[in-house]
Amino acid sequence: MAKAITLHIEGMTCTSCAEHVKQALQNVPGVRSASVSYAQRQAEIEADTGVNVTPLVAAVAALGYRARLADTPNKPSGLFDKALGWLGGDMKHEGGEQALHVVVIGSGAAAMAAALKAVEQGARVTLIERGTIGGTCVNVGCVPSKIMIRAAHIAHLRRESPFDEGITAAPPVILRERLLAQQQGRVEELRHAKYEGILEGTPAITMLRGEARFKDGHTLTVQLHEGGEREISFDRCLIATGASPAVPPIRGIKETPFWTSSEALAAETIPEHLIVLGGSVVGLELGQAFRRLGARVTVLELMDHLLPIEDEDISAGLRAALEAEGVVVHTGFKTEQVRYEDRTPPEFQITGNGMTVRGDRLLVATGRRPNTDALGLEDIGIKRLRNGAIEVNDRLETSVPNVYAAGDCTNLPQFVYVAAAGGTRAAINMMGGDAWLDLSAMPAVVFTDPQIATVGVNERTARERGIEVDTRTLTLDNVPRALANFDTRGFIKLVIEEGTRRLIGVQAVAPEAGELIQAAALAIRARMTVEDLADQLFPYLTMVEGLKLAAQTFRKDVKQLSCCAG
Repeated sequence: MAKAITLHIEGMTCTSCAEHVKQALQNVPGVRSASVSYAQRQAEIEADTGVNVTPLVAAVAALGYRARLADTPNKPSGLFDKALGWLGGDMKHEGGEQALHVVVIGSGAAAMAAALKAVEQGARVTLIERGTIGGTCVNVGCVPSKIMIRAAHIAHLRRESPFDEGITAAPPVILRERLLAQQQGRVEELRHAKYEGILEGTPAITMLRGEARFKDGHTLTVQLHEGGEREISFDRCLIATGASPAVPPIRGIKETPFWTSSEALAAETIPEHLIVLGGSVVGLELGQAFRRLGARVTVLELMDHLLPIEDEDISAGLRAALEAEGVVVHTGFKTEQVRYEDRTPPEFQITGNGMTVRGDRLLVATGRRPNTDALGLEDIGIKRLRNGAIEVNDRLETSVPNVYAAGDCTNLPQFVYVAAAGGTRAAINMMGGDAWLDLSAMPAVVFTDPQIATVGVNERTARERGIEVDTRTLTLDNVPRALANFDTRGFIKLVIEEGTRRLIGVQAVAPEAGELIQAAALAIRARMTVEDLADQLFPYLTMVEGLKLAAQTFRKDVKQLSCCAG
């Protein structure tokens, strides 16, 4: 024998929601079939006679929606109806308050961190994505770029290393199509494991594919990719739409098939001569990688030194390393025009400073612009900077109540770990908590070789802020690990506050500098003095031991110490 049960479902926002509800109902023991209509907000269920409504309501509530018998009132009255309410039929918490509906725009690091934290704290979440799930980092940023950089590093070591007198070098054959397949395979694996799979396994998060725009301070309209438009009401909203490569307003550039970092990482062949427009992080990382994979590379930077936000000694150290590998660097280069000739091989012509640089590929790496133009932010009064970045405070709040923002679309530093930390803290605050983002000891790494790793303030910034500082710079020929590696390129620089002698900044130019910078960040976070740092135990023959040695230079000449003097 079978019986029919009709449930009224509230909280669905699209036909995909209805499909999720249908699958959940069909998984309830004793249910023979179920059909769910998004338009009618109703579920028709055929079940065994022994099945009651309680597990059905519970299955719907587990997805973050509200369910009740179609012929019952909205509010539970009797004991049975109260039981439905406890199971989610009225979507309330123990204290009786209505569960919050949090909408997250985007699906990258900030978005996912916020969505998962909000669900953990009891919210019902709708996540809206207009493009590929996972955002920049896993798809076209950190993950593929570091894979390519590592492959290029291996190619470089096979061609040239400090041990060539005892280990015969052999020029490698670069099979770009195989490297690209390996790279993209790992990207797809991580995207599924860290994003798609988690979304599939978290029924309290409803996924919408489409373009979101604010209608008012509590409503979004979504142009769905499948067609049609949905209106979504929310209690809280997080904007986490990321950023895209910025293209400078140079005459002729938009009429050419230039690369951004996305196209460069997906390139199926290695160019003969790659011109890199921009001498900051992305341009230098990819420029060196392409050089090591066999391309000639020329870097054109508008400012008077590479990595303009860093001290000039860092720029000089990296420039020397790049030029030693054959990278041509022009700083102070004012690009006037870009031309392109579609022939075999193709030719880009970059004119500026009275000269013309020619190459078969052009990589534009002049920064990233926040993806905020299509959101209708001006319609609800959200403040943005001139570059489109959303202004947020240290609680990730925008200028509009109940609307938060995190990640690369904001005025915060564009690092994936800052985005994720911001998303988590935004979710806590959206759910009534009090969390703030402290960036005073934020480490940063440039994945060139040697790497650039920094934390805290550099000497120039400290002096601009009126802080009296003392500094020491330890060259790597004083670090035993570097000597053992026969690679002493670079230095470690410490910045301390005069008077307190507290460590406030560290900059390192060194192979694998990124592996030592977190120790420096912890020392700054712990408000250690330089003497405290010098007195710590560091394992011998590690690069991080260089921090201890650099700290010791404030009191003694480390050249006069034995190998592992304490």
